[in-house]
Amino acid sequence: MAHLRVFATALALLATPVAFAGAVGDLRPQSRPAGVEDAALRIAASDAGFRQWLTEFRHRALAAGIRQTTLDAAFADVRYEASTVGLDRNQSEFSKQIWEYLDSAVSPDRVANGRKAIAQNAAALGLIEQRYGVDKEIVAAIWGLESAYGAVRGDRPLIGSLATLAYDGRRGDMFEAELMAALKILQSGDVAPRAMTGSWAGAMGHTQFMPTSYLVHAVDFTGDGRRDIWTDDPIDALASTAAYLRHFGWKEGQPWGVEVRLPASFDPADARRSLMQSPVKWAAMGIRDTRGAAVPNHGRASILLPGGSGGPAFMIFDNFDVIERYNKADAYVIGVGHLSDRLKGGPEIQAAWPRQHRAINAAERKELQLHLQRRGFAVEKIDGIIGPNTIDAIRAFQQSAGLSADGFATEELLKALGG
Repeated sequence: MAHLRVFATALALLATPVAFAGAVGDLRPQSRPAGVEDAALRIAASDAGFRQWLTEFRHRALAAGIRQTTLDAAFADVRYEASTVGLDRNQSEFSKQIWEYLDSAVSPDRVANGRKAIAQNAAALGLIEQRYGVDKEIVAAIWGLESAYGAVRGDRPLIGSLATLAYDGRRGDMFEAELMAALKILQSGDVAPRAMTGSWAGAMGHTQFMPTSYLVHAVDFTGDGRRDIWTDDPIDALASTAAYLRHFGWKEGQPWGVEVRLPASFDPADARRSLMQSPVKWAAMGIRDTRGAAVPNHGRASILLPGGSGGPAFMIFDNFDVIERYNKADAYVIGVGHLSDRLKGGPEIQAAWPRQHRAINAAERKELQLHLQRRGFAVEKIDGIIGPNTIDAIRAFQQSAGLSADGFATEELLKALGG
């Protein structure tokens, strides 16, 4: 493993006080790479603390019903993974505008590969759709976004990653629960320790289930006695994804959302998740689909402006919330929904995105929240996450300043707040 090589190299450098270069008698000491000593000491200290934590965790696992033999097999080669902690620490710094995300998520290649994947697994996907009532294209879209249709499932040993994050991550309690669930999976015999691989954050298989979700929702659709989401055969993983969505309320025949056109009189403040009404009422306000027709009555819906009032608009239904159970980011849900539409032969998003707006970074998002809070708008946490609470606060500020109240966080908004 890479972190063991780095650790060994760092210790070797520490043990060598002077290195010699050039001809005999040239005694100029070579400089060591900056920070090597500190890095090695940090890793050594973290690994020692990890060993102590692991001893204590074993007692908790035994009390929870995990057998000693399971623990011995699972932790045989486990070490502290500094690279995993680094990935976890840097997650909040990643930022893209939604259109940049969709350019990749629903690229021509991903659409073409998705159609091939559906054709290759047509019989199984048809049976999965019939049993769970979830569109095969939605299942395939999640498969496509999570692992590029099985091509990128993650190859990290899961037990090591989860143990490291439980010990030294930002969300230790959550990852300890995932680690305990992973041990239960091993104990059930669904997979061997060395075959239980996935992402650095513990997501597994073709559709990237977390261990706790696997325990509750994974199914043995092939009937071979194992709920196998790790091997090249994707069928159990695809069925498990459909079962997951069905469990959380997927409504058969209802779209995730429909792109719509808004009249000039539409107030962007009405584009909020809490305002849900029938498509008939939205139609009475002049809202139409991209062909100019009223949206069929699929149930209560709200209007979403993911790129602000200058970008596309969507009428979203309860199934949008169900996909959100997989990933709460609007960009992800729209990515799944739009990819599924393209896999059905639907068109690209018709309205243009406001590509002139750059994505504000994590520090700027925190600054924006701080300015809102100081002005008396209800921001609960300064965390750099532009969620529903922050969006509502942005809207309130925009309304007070006579701006279009679309809740969209931009560099221009930050400047208007005094940033």
